[in-house]
Amino acid sequence: MPIAPDDPRATDPSSPVHHREELDPRRSSRDRSWPPVPEPLPVAVVDNHCHLDFADGEKGLSVREHVEQAAAAGISAQITIGSDREAALWTARLLADEDCPSSLRGGVAVHPNEAALHARGHDHEGTELIGLDEALAEIDQLVRGPGMVVVGETGLDWFRTSRGDEQARSAQIDSFRHHIALAKETGLPMQIHDRDAHGDVLEVLDADGAPERTVLHCFSGDVEFARECVARGFYLSFAGNVTFKNAQNLRDAMADVGLGRVMVETDAPFLTPVPYRGRPNSSYLIPHTMATIAEVTGTDLETACATIAGTTREVYGWPAA
Repeated sequence: MPIAPDDPRATDPSSPVHHREELDPRRSSRDRSWPPVPEPLPVAVVDNHCHLDFADGEKGLSVREHVEQAAAAGISAQITIGSDREAALWTARLLADEDCPSSLRGGVAVHPNEAALHARGHDHEGTELIGLDEALAEIDQLVRGPGMVVVGETGLDWFRTSRGDEQARSAQIDSFRHHIALAKETGLPMQIHDRDAHGDVLEVLDADGAPERTVLHCFSGDVEFARECVARGFYLSFAGNVTFKNAQNLRDAMADVGLGRVMVETDAPFLTPVPYRGRPNSSYLIPHTMATIAEVTGTDLETACATIAGTTREVYGWPAA
């Protein structure tokens, strides 16, 4: 069960409020040992989407350990995303804490699947939740706090929430539109969660007008969708799943659009790249994803890293060159 906002652990910036296996207890028998730290990248890049509010692994890493191991692998900074109420509150407290590492920034939003639950008034276990309007109002305040550099992740998800559920569909779309407006109001970029909803995501963005800097987090589309996104000026962020054997569609999309609008992320603790798929994930494993990005785009690793580092600065206005 998620930790409630009034639980003492939710106010401790050093203690994650979730565990990866909460989302899939059936996978508790997987290898939970941490992969080794790879050789550092030739040019430092930023993990522009991870979830430090999640614990994982046989030995849970502290926030500072995640940051230190990332730095050892050539990942100079991380953006941690709070995408449910507990995680959003935790992220805000972490970034406001005087001991927060200077290489951390964050973003908050009501995840589309969470939007459906808030509209229903309770989670899957029947625990009462605040209403969607109240949850969105909290995000409006939290995203203006110290260290926040992005509105996200927001968007649409027809994989875990049925598109045929009228209440859930309306809640996701209303929440998405609210975040679009919030990104424009604050001048922040926006990260989109899009799962099995490519056409509907574009329809909402076209109708409302996308924020100037719009990122398709953990890009999951094909060549055609990638072209549609890049034609609109959006950015595509690729995670460890681009290394998976069954992800040729992602590699084809990246190869087609080239490096110019591409960034890199982990979505940690999820989507651990090959050759460690299924094991715990952290920002320090990005070199494996970067190796695939360089190969697919026909560039050397140094050029790929430098290009992505520059794009990340362009989108988030951070870190400074």
